[in-house]
Amino acid sequence: MKKASLSKKIVILVLVLLVPGFLYYLLTVEGKNRYKPLSIFGPKQLAKTYHQVKGKNIPDTIYHTLSDFNLTDQNGKPVSLKAFDNKIFVVDFFYTHGPDICTIINRNISLLDSNYAKNKMIHFVSITVDPARDSVSVLKKYADGLKPKPVKWAFLTGDTSTIYNLARKGFLVNALQTGTNDFVYSDKLILIDEDKRIRGYYTGASTEELNRLNDEIKVLVSEELRKNDKPLY
Repeated sequence: MKKASLSKKIVILVLVLLVPGFLYYLLTVEGKNRYKPLSIFGPKQLAKTYHQVKGKNIPDTIYHTLSDFNLTDQNGKPVSLKAFDNKIFVVDFFYTHGPDICTIINRNISLLDSNYAKNKMIHFVSITVDPARDSVSVLKKYADGLKPKPVKWAFLTGDTSTIYNLARKGFLVNALQTGTNDFVYSDKLILIDEDKRIRGYYTGASTEELNRLNDEIKVLVSEELRKNDKPLY
């Protein structure tokens, strides 16, 4: 009986992660299923262009987007924002010799990386806040320990001015060195859409938040497919 009970618990756990309740996001509008759109984070301003809604001119909105960057991945290859054209990606900040929370967060990303191994739209990015110690070879060793899917998960390093500026002005999170081996950095996972806009923040060490991110990745995939008129399968 104990063995059957344990098997049942494992099945339930798998279902929670792989078949999450993102039906919560489905709304019924005029008898058709619609996805509840995700928020768009960051500063925004009204454009000088308009679109029409029920015959009325509505100003378009200019949303915050990421600026280009030049960093290097764990294989020594240069990586810029262009590498993520037509991609949805999830970002976190960490350092390889950091506290346990860094390991917990990246192990959680590893679960998502496995879940979306066959989905070419979804990618993952981990950026070190200590590039002085996290060289390409160090990142390579660290990444190999997590067994990332090829081409799906980039571990990035570069110079501190680029990384810290990208964190604060691009992803709108903290990243700062405060001492010889002390860093202030965000524990958030950040969801980015194909237009390089921030669509969600999630506490990286929280199982509940990880499940929410898993839900919202699926919502965003559906949004991008519909927007670009791509086939669903």
